[in-house]
Amino acid sequence: MTVSETGRNPRILAIVNQKGGVGKTTTAVNLATALAAVKKKVLLIDFDPQGNASTGFGIDRSRREITSYDLILNDVPLEEIFQETAVPGLFIVPSTIDLSGAEIEMVSLMRREFRLKKALEGKTAVFDYILIDCPPSLGLLTINVLVAADAVLIPLQCEFYALEGLSHLMRTIDLVRTNLNAELAVQGIVLTMYDRRNKFTEQIECDVRSYFGEQVYGVVIPRNVRMSEAPSHGKPSLIYDMRCAGSQAYIQLASELLKRERQLKKEMTAA
Repeated sequence: MTVSETGRNPRILAIVNQKGGVGKTTTAVNLATALAAVKKKVLLIDFDPQGNASTGFGIDRSRREITSYDLILNDVPLEEIFQETAVPGLFIVPSTIDLSGAEIEMVSLMRREFRLKKALEGKTAVFDYILIDCPPSLGLLTINVLVAADAVLIPLQCEFYALEGLSHLMRTIDLVRTNLNAELAVQGIVLTMYDRRNKFTEQIECDVRSYFGEQVYGVVIPRNVRMSEAPSHGKPSLIYDMRCAGSQAYIQLASELLKRERQLKKEMTAA
């Protein structure tokens, strides 16, 4: 498939949390898969030097010769980098550890915060959604994603320290909105690694919902053994075991996301 000018404006969603181990990559991989399953054309950009999203789709290291590093630093066109996954309609820009050096290399560049935005402009019309899996930090790589994105999706683990990190992330989003990307919005917060046996989990959910209201998705993503097994097989959990509780939750998340997107489109049209 080649990129062509179809007039379509894809929604670019940054999947962000500076805290590691909160289900960020799991959300990116499985939400992308769920959207593709309902016939959306989806591009997932692995922007984390760990390359876990690439591994989650079974992209072997030998197939990562051209990566997201080349997209932002070597001016390699997007259409020469993305590759098919085993999921119909879903494509990926892979990542390797080389991307970890990009922050240092970009420091001296003009408009360094806009490298990703420039790389994507005018080259994404074939897609309905572009999901970007960010690194677990708020450095220059993540800032590039926030500048390029239309909205932010925040996976939030149900624990106290995650709440502390969320306030820091929200401040960063506000700063980016004020100085670099006035249109950046919070698409939603999704509660991950939810354990109904833990009363403290319920308390965290209550606190988050009371503070952020409708920004928090109704569906929660449970802790699930089958979902944690899937990456070792190079498959999204929706492919590995569609019937498990985690996979079903991501199907519901995609449905809820699309409902929000339709409502947003109606509001923009009415305005």
